[in-house]
Amino acid sequence: MSQPEQRIIVLDGTQVPDREIIGGKAWSIARMTKLGLRVPPAFVIPISECARYHENSRTLDDDLWQQILSGVAAIEQATGRVMGNPDAPLLVSVRSGAAVSMPGMMDTVLNLGITDEVEYGLARITADAGYARDTHARFCHTYGDIVFKADLDPYVCGPSPSEVRDLVADDVGQAIPEDPHDQLRQAICAVFDSWESARAKSYRRHWGISDVGGTAVTIQAMVFGNLGDESGTGVLFTRNPLTGESVPYGEWLPGGQGDDVVGGTHAVKDLTELAQTMPNVHSELIEWAGILEHEHADVQDVEFTVEQGVLYLLQTRGAKRSPEAAVQIAIDLVHEGLITPAIAVSRVTSEQIRSVLLPYLAEHTVANVTPIAIGEPACPGVAQGIGVIDPDEVESRAAAGESLVLVRPTTSPNDVHGMIAAVAVVTDLGGSTSHAAVVTRALGRPSVVGVGDGVAEGLAGKELTVDGGSGRVYAGYLPLESTQIDDHPALAPLAAWANEHCPVQVVPNAEGDVLDLDSVAQVLDPQTGRVDSQALMEALSQASGPVRSSVLESAEGASALLESGVTVVVADPALPLQLRLIQASRT
Repeated sequence: MSQPEQRIIVLDGTQVPDREIIGGKAWSIARMTKLGLRVPPAFVIPISECARYHENSRTLDDDLWQQILSGVAAIEQATGRVMGNPDAPLLVSVRSGAAVSMPGMMDTVLNLGITDEVEYGLARITADAGYARDTHARFCHTYGDIVFKADLDPYVCGPSPSEVRDLVADDVGQAIPEDPHDQLRQAICAVFDSWESARAKSYRRHWGISDVGGTAVTIQAMVFGNLGDESGTGVLFTRNPLTGESVPYGEWLPGGQGDDVVGGTHAVKDLTELAQTMPNVHSELIEWAGILEHEHADVQDVEFTVEQGVLYLLQTRGAKRSPEAAVQIAIDLVHEGLITPAIAVSRVTSEQIRSVLLPYLAEHTVANVTPIAIGEPACPGVAQGIGVIDPDEVESRAAAGESLVLVRPTTSPNDVHGMIAAVAVVTDLGGSTSHAAVVTRALGRPSVVGVGDGVAEGLAGKELTVDGGSGRVYAGYLPLESTQIDDHPALAPLAAWANEHCPVQVVPNAEGDVLDLDSVAQVLDPQTGRVDSQALMEALSQASGPVRSSVLESAEGASALLESGVTVVVADPALPLQLRLIQASRT
């Protein structure tokens, strides 16, 4: 008799399935557990089930549901808690996780499994009625927002669970389920649905990530950063993601949960605060972060929670970093023996080099200029444009050729399309690990966060110069100066390695005739603006010597160049094209 299909995987560290199967979040949980680090027990519904869910009219079939219940039972056995039992309640998080990291683009539901009876049980067990009530209210708000798509203001501590439930019911005409298993079923569906959300599609389109596949769903036992004075939540980067400096960097929020940090709605503290109040926890965190960086041979973004003085790791992933940091980190990891030069040149993109080479503000230029806003640096670089509050307006006006700065109180995943279209981002609230900071670093957009409540509104309509390295915003367009590769301490060695590993010789100039492909063929499709690969290949076939073209740095252009057999290309600077060709040759 054949064995039934295994449609969930318990993440107990006995196996580490490929991230293409279980997604990055579950993959990191499995690896951390296998390393012996303290991680709340979890199981995962693999990525393949997302496609099956959508093919099955967005429903979970009975066989999958029974296996999900067996996964819940495994968590119950590991924790000694039972979902729905007021005397020993199990609450879980329901989290998305694609094979390729898409931070903040899909949905998560925390504190699932709480009901009125469970709230009373939590209050009795912990002797902390405020914690129990806050946890319940948080769940109702998140469930209404994520699962029912209710139009709610950001969560603030204060309203009772019943008040939040009433707000949700008034807005959508549905009541939040009281049965924890009904809550779980609907939450899993909501996470699968978020793969098809507009923001997730926009993010994938920008980064060239395939729409084929989907997201896994990870169900994990909750630990509570909002339980008492010795609890909290935070994010640790093993190196500074703004500059690349080899020092731990992060933020800590006593009494909070993860969404409070990444949402940018709470005043977070530096990790030195954790070191002062709970030195043993801080030391353990730094030790574990070092283990993870060495294991992955890359800078890590680690989410953690402290519950009553006990540290738990929730996730680790390769950190989103600024273009400047990407270059510095690649160089440092080679010098430390963690990676080779060949790997280093595969990790820095041509877009990141272009960003590092953008003009900058010289010190003498701003010496006597007073900024109109000062906040926390979130992504280095300088950009200039007109301040606009509405992300939809940014997207439409940028498409018409305007240079615009998105200025908002804070950002959420629903604003990503505007962040992509903007040249820079400025927010009233948030810290260096907020949504705005993480996404702009991934995009390479200069950004400043935490400029102060109401400041962004005053920047709307003004010409702005945003310096994401200093955390300052200036009125008007200040004069900028250029960056040279040879003068940059990290770009110079990277350029030398790129020269060694590039499959095509790229030179800033060449003697004799150079075939300008743009002048002999229509290499861009006039309808779509994309590279016409066939026209480009025909033009390349005419080359008997060096060539140049504005499109060779694109993915299509690099692939065509490698296929053509052309051996010398003229580009100044050479480094961006070299990196594109190196990476294209390895795909």
